[in-house]
Amino acid sequence: MKKEYLVLEKVQGPLIVLSDVENVAYDEIVDILIDGKEKKKGKVVQIEKDKVIIQVFEPTTGISIHNAAVSFSGKPLTISLSKDVLGREFNGVGEPIDGGGLIYSDKKYNINGRPMNPVARKYPRNFIQTGISSIDCLTTLIRGQKLPIFSGNGMPHNELAAQIVRQAKISSDKNEKFAIVFAAMGIKHDDADFFRKSFEEAGVLERVVMFTNLADDPIVERIITPRCALTAAEYLAFEEGMHILVIMTDITSYCEALRELSSSREEVPSRKGYPGYLYSDLASLYERAGMMEGKEGSITQIPILTMPNDDITHPVPDLTGYITEGQIVLSRGIYQRNIYPPVNILPSLSRLMKDGIGEGFTREDHADVSNQIFSSYSHVQDVIALAQVIGEDELSDIDKIYMEFGREFENKFLKQQFNEDRTIEETLNLGWDIISILPKSELDRVDPEILDKYYRGEG
Repeated sequence: MKKEYLVLEKVQGPLIVLSDVENVAYDEIVDILIDGKEKKKGKVVQIEKDKVIIQVFEPTTGISIHNAAVSFSGKPLTISLSKDVLGREFNGVGEPIDGGGLIYSDKKYNINGRPMNPVARKYPRNFIQTGISSIDCLTTLIRGQKLPIFSGNGMPHNELAAQIVRQAKISSDKNEKFAIVFAAMGIKHDDADFFRKSFEEAGVLERVVMFTNLADDPIVERIITPRCALTAAEYLAFEEGMHILVIMTDITSYCEALRELSSSREEVPSRKGYPGYLYSDLASLYERAGMMEGKEGSITQIPILTMPNDDITHPVPDLTGYITEGQIVLSRGIYQRNIYPPVNILPSLSRLMKDGIGEGFTREDHADVSNQIFSSYSHVQDVIALAQVIGEDELSDIDKIYMEFGREFENKFLKQQFNEDRTIEETLNLGWDIISILPKSELDRVDPEILDKYYRGEG
C-alpha cells in the first residue's frame, strides 16, 4: 500500500525535510500535493536513518509543514524517448514546451544513465567537421570525444555554439544519421530565442533536440537538464545507431546551481564554496560520451563554460580540464580586436586529434600544417613582446615577416563570418596560404615532401 506523509519537519529553500520515513531510496521521485490541489514533484537527495531530504523541482512557495501530502513513487526520474524527439524542444525535466504534444514510447529511460563498461569502449576515430577553421585544423573534434569550450562573460560562445550546431557534419556520407542534442542551462529568454531562431533559419531544426532551462526556472531543474539531454543522446546513439553531438551551455550555471543546493543542504564546502563532490559530479556527465563496441552510434560532447573573471584556474574549468580530452579557449584580447571566433590557439588543444586526422581521415598534410601554425604563431608572441620594447621598426627582417604572418593568420584564418562554413580542404588550403608567407627555411615542422607539394611561396 502506498504511504502518504502529511506532516513535514521543515521547508528550507528548495528542500523539504521528512522524518519517520521507511523504505525510501536515493534519487527516488516524490509526489507532493499541496492543499489537495496543486501537484509538484521532487527527488530524494539525502537519507539519514529515518530522515530524508527532498529537492523540489519547482518553487517551494505555498508549501508549509501542514498543508502538503508527500508520497514516494519507488522509482527514479525517467523520460519517454523515441525517434520523434528529433526537432522537438523540452524543458529541463524532459517535458515538451513546443506545443507538439507528449512523446509516447513503450520504454521509459532513467535519466541517471547506464555506466559505460570501460572494456566495451571503442577508441574515438574520424573527425567531425564544424566548418570553423581554428577548430577543424588546430583543435580537431574527433567523433566520441569530449572537447569543452572555455569562454568568459560577454564573449560570443552562444554564437559559436549556434554556428557549430548549424554547420557540424561527420566526415563520411552518413549525414542522415547525424543529429545534435542541445542542452541550455540557466540561459536568458533572449538567448533561448536566439538559439531557436538560428536553428530555424538554418533549416537544421529537424535534426536538433533541445532541452532548455531558463534563468528564472527552478535551480533543481538545472541539475536535471544535462542528464535528460544525455539520456536522449544515449538512446539515439546506442539504440537508433546515430552519431550524436551534445552541446551543453553553460556548465558554470550548472555548477553554481549545484553549489546553491549544497549550501541549502548545509554540506561542508570545498574550494570557492563548491561542494567537494564537484569533480565526480562533472565526471558523471562528461563520461557519458564515447563509442561502444558492437554499436554503430557515438556520442561526442562540447560542454561550454564561462570562466568567472576569465580565470582558467577557477574550479569549474580546472576540473573540466582534468576530465575532458582538451579544450578550446576563447580570448577576450582577440575578441576586442574584432575577430570572431576569438579562439586563442596556444592554450587550446585536442588530445585525440592525432588519431582522427591525416590520410584516410582529412588530408595527408593536416598534422604538419597544424604543427607549423602552432610553432610559428607561438614565435609571433615573442616578436610582439620584443616589438613592445624596441619598437616594430627596429625588428629584424625575419621578425617583420613573422609579424605579417601573425596579422594575416588572425585576420584571414582565425576570423570568419558567423554563417561561413569552410570545408576541411578550404581550411587546409588557407593554412598553406598563411604559412607560405614565411620562407621555406622557417618551416621546420613540415615534412620536406609535403612542403614541396603544397608550399605556395617563392622559397
